[in-house]
Amino acid sequence: MIKKAVIPAAGVGKRFYPLTKAMPKEMLPLLDKPVIHYVVEEAVKSGLDEILIIVGHGKEAIID
Repeated sequence: MIKKAVIPAAGVGKRFYPLTKAMPKEMLPLLDKPVIHYVVEEAVKSGLDEILIIVGHGKEAIID
């Protein structure tokens, strides 16, 4: 049974320039919540116990 999820969120997001210069692509809003929030919610709903999000430098918004 799967108990852990690894979410890679370390990319720069060059396809979304200049928008991603201001905020990380994972924090871009989709409807009313950031994209990363939807990913984590789905992982929790599926019954995962541990979620590891890999972030790159300069992505303090995700860590906060």
